[in-house]
Amino acid sequence: MSRKYFGTDGVRGKVGEFPITPEFVMHLGYAAGKVLATSEWHLAEGERPTVLIGKDTRISGYLLESALQAGLIAAGVDVYLAGPIPTPAVAYLTRALRLQAGVVISASHNPFEDNGIKFFSATGSKLPDEVEHAIEAGMDEPIVTMSSAYLGKAKRLEDAAGRYIEFCKSSFPYELDLRGLKLVVDCAHGAAYHIAGPVFHELGADVVTIGVQPDGKNINDAFGATAPANLQKAVIEHKADLGIALDGDADRLVMVDAEGRLYDGDQLLYIVAQHRQKMGLMKGGVVGTLMTNLAFEHAMQRMQIPFARAKVGDRYVMEMLQQKGWQLGGENSGHIICLDRHSTGDGIISALQVLHALRAGNKTLAQAASDMKMYPQVLINVRIAKGNDCSSHADVQAAVTSANKALAGKGRVLLRPSGTEPLLRVMVEGEDGEKVRHWAENIAQAVRAVA
Repeated sequence: MSRKYFGTDGVRGKVGEFPITPEFVMHLGYAAGKVLATSEWHLAEGERPTVLIGKDTRISGYLLESALQAGLIAAGVDVYLAGPIPTPAVAYLTRALRLQAGVVISASHNPFEDNGIKFFSATGSKLPDEVEHAIEAGMDEPIVTMSSAYLGKAKRLEDAAGRYIEFCKSSFPYELDLRGLKLVVDCAHGAAYHIAGPVFHELGADVVTIGVQPDGKNINDAFGATAPANLQKAVIEHKADLGIALDGDADRLVMVDAEGRLYDGDQLLYIVAQHRQKMGLMKGGVVGTLMTNLAFEHAMQRMQIPFARAKVGDRYVMEMLQQKGWQLGGENSGHIICLDRHSTGDGIISALQVLHALRAGNKTLAQAASDMKMYPQVLINVRIAKGNDCSSHADVQAAVTSANKALAGKGRVLLRPSGTEPLLRVMVEGEDGEKVRHWAENIAQAVRAVA
């Protein structure tokens, strides 16, 4: 069954435009509340289901939190309000407090004008498809407020940040610490602004924080994982050993070494996988995506670690991990999933897994990543007519065949339609940068000719 409102990462859009309006969000809260209230949660008689609401630092979070809260309470559901807190913190607290669901109000790495609603199940993972479908079906029904005796209640969860800080610290080995390490931590003026610094500081690091002054409108603006230039500059200025950048809801991670060099999700995932293999801790293999650098795949082959590619999106990485019974996966954008540490991707916990590998191996970030030389990768977005999947056109396929022949097994070609725009993404990567650029442009030109 196709989704009407839910995308791969909940409901998302520009604030004030459908579906991110107070009317829709209140109705969404009501529909979700009715589904939760009628589900078999093994609640004691007279006990109401309880949902945790967390948000990032966007100014629209106040509006949407109130609307969502009103809808849930109207359906007879109790609400815990956690305030600004990372997306993975909501997943953890929902599970730890034995609640029926968790809701995050965030648009992750998007600009402040956007926002979204994402649900977690009682186990701290994404809602099952059948529950999402049931909520969507409930959106077609009018809001019928419960009688006053059966309305839900709201309560602020005052210690949400402290609980999550301790959880993050528990993912780092007790016998190790971060003493003697100077870190710059960039929180993107987002949900981890009051959390990430204390985690690394309490583990012993000397911490300098940037991107920790949210004003409701500056989330992800020139700071964070999607804009690391300020972090690179700060690491050099402060003579730090490492830099850590999170995105607005703190589920994404990139890192910077002492020289200001940037390391993406593929490189960080490689460091974690290499360490786990060496320590005999690797369970199964590693899941990447269609965009994972070919050098990572070749590195896994050298280490004899099984590797599989999922569709782009951490949702699909998670699904493949669960299908295969593996624990480790991620995207080059910086989403890293360690299922033996958390039920979802978590930027802070992922950073701690990289730091674990560095401390245990007594290596710098540059040394730990040195065995994997990233292949040049060229991505060209070609505008196409809406609905015209010209990737299968004979002329385009001929260009792809010629490129693959020229790359001779030392590169690859990927054509991927955008899920949100009328674009065909042409990606070519390989060992020879000039050859990669030539063939990417050659295939893009073939696409333009038939688009």
